[in-house]
Amino acid sequence: MIDRLELLDAYSAAVMGAVEMVGPSVVQLAVRLPGAPVQAAAADDPADGRQGSGSGFVVTKDGFIVTNSHVVHGAEEIRVTLPDGREFPARLVGDDPDTDLAVVRIHAHGLSAAVLGDSAQLRPGRLVVAIGNPYGFQATVTAGVVSAIGRTLRAGSGRLIEQVIQTDAALNPGNSGGPLVLPADGGGEVIGVNTAMVRSGQNLCFAIPASTAIRVTAELIRSGRISRSAIGMHGHGVPLLRTVVRFHGLTQDHALFVTAVAPASPAHAAGLSAGDYIIACAGEQVLSQDDLFRVLTRHPAATPLQLSVLRGATRVELTVVPTQR
Repeated sequence: MIDRLELLDAYSAAVMGAVEMVGPSVVQLAVRLPGAPVQAAAADDPADGRQGSGSGFVVTKDGFIVTNSHVVHGAEEIRVTLPDGREFPARLVGDDPDTDLAVVRIHAHGLSAAVLGDSAQLRPGRLVVAIGNPYGFQATVTAGVVSAIGRTLRAGSGRLIEQVIQTDAALNPGNSGGPLVLPADGGGEVIGVNTAMVRSGQNLCFAIPASTAIRVTAELIRSGRISRSAIGMHGHGVPLLRTVVRFHGLTQDHALFVTAVAPASPAHAAGLSAGDYIIACAGEQVLSQDDLFRVLTRHPAATPLQLSVLRGATRVELTVVPTQR
Protein backbone atom coordinates (compact mmCIF):
# COMPACT_ATOMS: atom_id res chain seq x y z
CA MET A 1 0.00 0.00 0.00
CA ILE A 2 1.39 3.41 -0.99
CA ASP A 3 1.99 5.72 1.93
CA ARG A 4 -0.32 8.76 1.82
CA LEU A 5 2.49 11.06 2.85
CA GLU A 6 4.56 9.86 -0.10
CA LEU A 7 1.66 10.60 -2.43
CA LEU A 8 1.30 14.12 -1.04
CA ASP A 9 5.04 14.68 -1.33
CA ALA A 10 4.96 13.54 -4.96
CA TYR A 11 1.99 15.82 -5.69
CA SER A 12 3.69 18.80 -4.05
CA ALA A 13 6.95 18.10 -5.86
CA ALA A 14 5.14 18.00 -9.21
CA VAL A 15 3.38 21.32 -8.58
CA MET A 16 6.52 23.01 -7.25
CA GLY A 17 8.56 21.75 -10.20
CA ALA A 18 6.07 23.26 -12.65
CA VAL A 19 6.06 26.59 -10.79
CA GLU A 20 9.86 26.73 -10.61
CA MET A 21 10.15 26.07 -14.33
CA VAL A 22 7.36 28.29 -15.69
CA GLY A 23 6.79 30.83 -12.89
CA PRO A 24 9.74 33.08 -13.90
CA SER A 25 8.16 33.60 -17.33
CA VAL A 26 4.71 34.66 -16.06
CA VAL A 27 4.04 38.40 -16.21
CA GLN A 28 1.33 40.83 -15.20
CA LEU A 29 -0.24 43.13 -17.80
CA ALA A 30 -1.79 46.49 -16.93
CA VAL A 31 -3.95 47.89 -19.70
CA ARG A 32 -5.39 51.34 -20.35
CA LEU A 33 -8.03 51.82 -23.03
CA PRO A 34 -8.67 55.08 -24.89
CA GLY A 35 -10.32 57.68 -22.69
CA ALA A 36 -9.12 56.24 -19.38
CA PRO A 37 -7.21 58.33 -16.83
CA VAL A 38 -3.47 57.78 -16.59
CA GLN A 39 -3.43 56.55 -12.99
CA ALA A 40 -3.56 52.81 -12.42
CA ALA A 41 -6.85 51.07 -11.74
CA ALA A 42 -7.60 48.07 -9.57
CA ALA A 43 -7.12 44.86 -11.48
CA ASP A 44 -10.19 43.75 -13.42
CA ASP A 45 -12.37 46.13 -11.41
CA PRO A 46 -11.71 49.60 -12.84
CA ALA A 47 -13.90 52.38 -11.57
CA ASP A 48 -14.42 53.80 -15.05
CA GLY A 49 -14.49 50.53 -16.97
CA ARG A 50 -11.56 51.60 -19.15
CA GLN A 51 -8.67 49.97 -17.32
CA GLY A 52 -7.80 46.48 -16.24
CA SER A 53 -5.14 43.84 -15.98
CA GLY A 54 -4.41 40.28 -16.92
CA SER A 55 -1.64 37.75 -17.20
CA GLY A 56 0.75 36.55 -19.86
CA PHE A 57 3.90 34.52 -20.27
CA VAL A 58 7.17 35.07 -22.08
CA VAL A 59 7.76 32.73 -25.04
CA THR A 60 11.06 34.13 -26.35
CA LYS A 61 14.05 35.45 -24.44
CA ASP A 62 13.94 38.71 -26.39
CA GLY A 63 10.54 39.75 -25.08
CA PHE A 64 7.62 38.22 -27.00
CA ILE A 65 4.73 37.52 -24.61
CA VAL A 66 1.54 35.52 -25.14
CA THR A 67 -1.72 36.63 -23.55
CA ASN A 68 -5.45 36.77 -24.35
CA SER A 69 -6.87 39.02 -27.03
CA HIS A 70 -9.61 40.20 -24.68
CA VAL A 71 -6.94 41.45 -22.25
CA VAL A 72 -5.20 43.80 -24.71
CA HIS A 73 -7.62 44.34 -27.62
CA GLY A 74 -8.02 48.05 -28.32
CA ALA A 75 -5.54 49.06 -25.63
CA GLU A 76 -4.01 52.51 -25.78
CA GLU A 77 -1.28 51.59 -23.33
CA ILE A 78 0.07 48.25 -22.12
CA ARG A 79 2.58 47.84 -19.31
CA VAL A 80 4.22 44.57 -18.32
CA THR A 81 5.57 43.74 -14.87
CA LEU A 82 8.06 40.88 -14.63
CA PRO A 83 8.27 38.55 -11.63
CA ASP A 84 11.38 40.41 -10.43
CA GLY A 85 9.41 43.67 -10.26
CA ARG A 86 10.81 45.35 -13.37
CA GLU A 87 8.19 47.18 -15.43
CA PHE A 88 8.24 47.79 -19.19
CA PRO A 89 5.97 49.45 -21.74
CA ALA A 90 4.71 46.86 -24.22
CA ARG A 91 3.81 47.01 -27.89
CA LEU A 92 0.91 45.01 -29.29
CA VAL A 93 2.37 42.78 -32.00
CA GLY A 94 -0.97 41.33 -33.03
CA ASP A 95 -4.17 39.85 -31.66
CA ASP A 96 -6.70 37.34 -32.90
CA PRO A 97 -10.16 37.69 -31.32
CA ASP A 98 -11.32 34.49 -33.07
CA THR A 99 -9.00 32.41 -30.85
CA ASP A 100 -8.72 34.97 -28.02
CA LEU A 101 -4.94 35.03 -28.36
CA ALA A 102 -2.54 37.95 -28.63
CA VAL A 103 1.18 38.68 -28.62
CA VAL A 104 2.82 41.74 -27.08
CA ARG A 105 6.50 42.60 -26.90
CA ILE A 106 8.77 44.37 -24.46
CA HIS A 107 12.31 45.60 -25.11
CA ALA A 108 14.20 43.24 -22.82
CA HIS A 109 16.67 40.43 -23.31
CA GLY A 110 17.76 37.33 -21.44
CA LEU A 111 14.26 36.66 -20.15
CA SER A 112 13.07 33.30 -18.88
CA ALA A 113 10.91 31.79 -21.64
CA ALA A 114 8.24 29.13 -21.21
CA VAL A 115 7.95 26.18 -23.58
CA LEU A 116 4.66 25.40 -25.33
CA GLY A 117 4.05 21.66 -25.19
CA ASP A 118 1.87 19.11 -26.97
CA SER A 119 -1.71 19.58 -25.80
CA ALA A 120 -2.88 16.78 -28.10
CA GLN A 121 -1.47 14.26 -25.61
CA LEU A 122 -3.68 15.48 -22.76
CA ARG A 123 -6.17 13.14 -21.13
CA PRO A 124 -8.86 13.87 -18.53
CA GLY A 125 -7.53 13.42 -15.02
CA ARG A 126 -4.01 14.77 -15.69
CA LEU A 127 -2.62 17.11 -13.06
CA VAL A 128 -2.32 20.73 -14.26
CA VAL A 129 -1.16 23.97 -12.67
CA ALA A 130 -2.43 27.48 -13.42
CA ILE A 131 -0.22 30.51 -12.75
CA GLY A 132 -1.41 34.09 -13.02
CA ASN A 133 -2.34 37.33 -11.33
CA PRO A 134 -5.99 37.15 -10.21
CA TYR A 135 -7.25 40.49 -8.91
CA GLY A 136 -3.68 41.77 -9.14
CA PHE A 137 -2.20 39.20 -6.74
CA GLN A 138 0.99 38.35 -8.56
CA ALA A 139 2.31 34.83 -9.11
CA THR A 140 -0.77 33.05 -7.76
CA VAL A 141 -0.68 29.28 -8.19
CA THR A 142 -3.64 26.91 -8.32
CA ALA A 143 -3.69 23.22 -9.19
CA GLY A 144 -6.28 20.76 -10.41
CA VAL A 145 -6.90 18.24 -13.13
CA VAL A 146 -7.96 18.26 -16.75
CA SER A 147 -11.72 17.90 -16.44
CA ALA A 148 -12.38 17.41 -20.16
CA ILE A 149 -10.84 17.96 -23.55
CA GLY A 150 -12.32 18.90 -26.90
CA ARG A 151 -14.71 21.53 -25.58
CA THR A 152 -15.83 24.47 -27.71
CA LEU A 153 -15.96 28.04 -26.46
CA ARG A 154 -17.56 31.06 -28.08
CA ALA A 155 -14.98 33.82 -28.67
CA GLY A 156 -15.86 37.47 -28.31
CA SER A 157 -15.86 37.70 -32.12
CA GLY A 158 -18.71 35.17 -32.26
CA ARG A 159 -16.66 32.30 -33.69
CA LEU A 160 -16.14 29.02 -31.90
CA ILE A 161 -12.76 28.13 -30.42
CA GLU A 162 -12.27 24.39 -30.77
CA GLN A 163 -10.43 21.75 -28.74
CA VAL A 164 -10.63 23.88 -25.59
CA ILE A 165 -9.30 22.35 -22.36
CA GLN A 166 -11.61 22.31 -19.34
CA THR A 167 -9.95 22.24 -15.93
CA ASP A 168 -10.87 22.62 -12.27
CA ALA A 169 -7.64 24.53 -11.49
CA ALA A 170 -9.24 27.66 -10.07
CA LEU A 171 -9.18 30.81 -12.22
CA ASN A 172 -10.35 34.30 -11.34
CA PRO A 173 -10.43 37.66 -13.14
CA GLY A 174 -6.81 38.56 -13.84
CA ASN A 175 -5.77 34.97 -14.62
CA SER A 176 -6.69 35.53 -18.27
CA GLY A 177 -3.69 34.98 -20.55
CA GLY A 178 -1.68 33.05 -17.99
CA PRO A 179 -0.27 29.56 -18.59
CA LEU A 180 -1.85 26.22 -17.81
CA VAL A 181 1.12 23.98 -17.08
CA LEU A 182 1.56 20.23 -17.27
CA PRO A 183 4.01 19.12 -14.57
CA ALA A 184 6.80 16.84 -15.75
CA ASP A 185 10.18 15.59 -14.59
CA GLY A 186 12.37 18.57 -13.89
CA GLY A 187 9.67 21.18 -14.55
CA GLY A 188 6.74 21.54 -16.94
CA GLU A 189 5.42 22.68 -20.27
CA VAL A 190 2.62 25.12 -21.06
CA ILE A 191 -0.24 23.13 -22.55
CA GLY A 192 -2.87 25.86 -22.50
CA VAL A 193 -3.57 29.59 -22.23
CA ASN A 194 -6.12 30.29 -19.49
CA THR A 195 -8.98 32.26 -20.94
CA ALA A 196 -12.32 31.93 -19.15
CA MET A 197 -14.30 30.63 -16.23
CA VAL A 198 -17.98 30.12 -15.50
CA ARG A 199 -18.47 32.63 -12.72
CA SER A 200 -21.66 31.02 -11.45
CA GLY A 201 -20.06 27.57 -11.37
CA GLN A 202 -17.53 25.81 -9.19
CA ASN A 203 -14.12 25.72 -10.87
CA LEU A 204 -15.45 25.40 -14.40
CA CYS A 205 -12.42 26.89 -16.13
CA PHE A 206 -11.14 26.82 -19.70
CA ALA A 207 -7.85 27.18 -21.55
CA ILE A 208 -6.99 27.50 -25.23
CA PRO A 209 -4.83 24.49 -26.19
CA ALA A 210 -1.12 24.92 -26.83
CA SER A 211 -1.56 23.42 -30.31
CA THR A 212 -3.70 26.42 -31.24
CA ALA A 213 -1.42 28.87 -29.43
CA ILE A 214 1.68 27.62 -31.26
CA ARG A 215 0.07 28.12 -34.66
CA VAL A 216 -1.59 31.46 -33.94
CA THR A 217 1.26 33.12 -32.05
CA ALA A 218 3.78 32.12 -34.69
CA GLU A 219 1.64 33.81 -37.35
CA LEU A 220 1.09 36.89 -35.18
CA ILE A 221 4.81 37.26 -34.58
CA ARG A 222 5.51 36.79 -38.29
CA SER A 223 2.83 39.05 -39.79
CA GLY A 224 0.87 40.68 -36.96
CA ARG A 225 -2.46 39.17 -37.99
CA ILE A 226 -4.23 35.94 -38.87
CA SER A 227 -5.48 35.50 -42.43
CA ARG A 228 -8.91 33.89 -42.74
CA SER A 229 -11.26 33.39 -45.64
CA ALA A 230 -14.76 34.84 -45.96
CA ILE A 231 -17.49 34.74 -48.59
CA GLY A 232 -19.77 37.57 -47.41
CA MET A 233 -23.02 36.07 -46.20
CA HIS A 234 -25.03 35.62 -43.02
CA GLY A 235 -27.25 32.77 -41.94
CA HIS A 236 -28.22 30.35 -39.22
CA GLY A 237 -28.69 26.62 -38.86
CA VAL A 238 -32.22 25.31 -39.36
CA PRO A 239 -33.79 21.83 -39.46
CA LEU A 240 -34.74 20.41 -42.85
CA LEU A 241 -38.10 18.87 -43.57
CA ARG A 242 -38.02 15.07 -43.66
CA THR A 243 -39.50 15.14 -47.15
CA VAL A 244 -36.58 17.33 -48.32
CA VAL A 245 -34.02 15.02 -46.70
CA ARG A 246 -35.56 11.96 -48.36
CA PHE A 247 -36.08 13.64 -51.75
CA HIS A 248 -32.41 14.67 -52.01
CA GLY A 249 -31.03 11.57 -50.30
CA LEU A 250 -29.27 13.62 -47.62
CA THR A 251 -27.48 12.20 -44.59
CA GLN A 252 -28.07 15.40 -42.56
CA ASP A 253 -31.22 16.89 -41.12
CA HIS A 254 -29.98 20.50 -40.76
CA ALA A 255 -28.58 23.11 -43.16
CA LEU A 256 -27.35 26.72 -43.12
CA PHE A 257 -30.23 29.01 -44.11
CA VAL A 258 -28.91 32.10 -45.91
CA THR A 259 -30.50 35.27 -44.52
CA ALA A 260 -28.35 37.87 -46.30
CA VAL A 261 -25.69 38.11 -48.99
CA ALA A 262 -23.39 41.14 -49.12
CA PRO A 263 -23.34 43.04 -52.43
CA ALA A 264 -20.17 42.55 -54.51
CA SER A 265 -19.11 39.69 -52.20
CA PRO A 266 -17.75 36.28 -53.29
CA ALA A 267 -21.10 34.74 -52.30
CA HIS A 268 -22.96 37.23 -54.50
CA ALA A 269 -20.59 36.60 -57.42
CA ALA A 270 -21.13 32.84 -57.02
CA GLY A 271 -24.90 33.28 -57.33
CA LEU A 272 -25.84 32.60 -53.71
CA SER A 273 -29.11 34.24 -52.66
CA ALA A 274 -31.02 34.89 -49.47
CA GLY A 275 -33.40 32.00 -48.95
CA ASP A 276 -30.92 29.35 -50.13
CA TYR A 277 -29.93 26.44 -47.89
CA ILE A 278 -26.21 25.57 -47.85
CA ILE A 279 -25.80 21.85 -47.16
CA ALA A 280 -22.09 21.43 -47.96
CA CYS A 281 -18.91 23.36 -48.68
CA ALA A 282 -15.80 21.81 -50.20
CA GLY A 283 -17.40 18.40 -49.76
CA GLU A 284 -17.98 18.85 -46.01
CA GLN A 285 -21.43 18.95 -44.46
CA VAL A 286 -22.63 22.37 -43.33
CA LEU A 287 -25.23 22.41 -40.58
CA SER A 288 -24.60 25.90 -39.19
CA GLN A 289 -22.61 29.11 -39.62
CA ASP A 290 -19.93 27.62 -37.37
CA ASP A 291 -19.51 24.69 -39.75
CA LEU A 292 -19.00 27.08 -42.66
CA PHE A 293 -16.47 29.12 -40.65
CA ARG A 294 -14.62 25.89 -39.84
CA VAL A 295 -14.35 24.92 -43.52
CA LEU A 296 -13.27 28.42 -44.57
CA THR A 297 -10.57 28.45 -41.88
CA ARG A 298 -8.99 25.37 -43.44
CA HIS A 299 -8.89 26.87 -46.95
CA PRO A 300 -6.86 29.97 -47.85
CA ALA A 301 -8.39 32.92 -49.65
CA ALA A 302 -8.61 32.71 -53.47
CA THR A 303 -9.11 28.93 -53.34
CA PRO A 304 -12.26 27.99 -55.33
CA LEU A 305 -14.71 26.03 -53.18
CA GLN A 306 -17.80 24.09 -54.16
CA LEU A 307 -21.04 25.07 -52.43
CA SER A 308 -23.92 22.58 -52.44
CA VAL A 309 -27.16 24.53 -52.14
CA LEU A 310 -30.87 23.70 -51.94
CA ARG A 311 -32.98 26.26 -53.77
CA GLY A 312 -36.65 25.40 -53.70
CA ALA A 313 -36.90 21.79 -54.85
CA THR A 314 -33.60 21.99 -56.75
CA ARG A 315 -30.08 21.16 -55.66
CA VAL A 316 -27.59 23.65 -57.10
CA GLU A 317 -23.79 23.47 -57.21
CA LEU A 318 -22.04 26.84 -56.98
CA THR A 319 -18.35 27.75 -57.07
CA VAL A 320 -17.28 30.47 -54.65
CA VAL A 321 -13.84 32.06 -54.38
CA PRO A 322 -13.34 33.36 -50.82
CA THR A 323 -11.51 36.59 -50.09
CA GLN A 324 -9.38 37.41 -47.08
CA ARG A 325 -11.48 38.54 -44.15
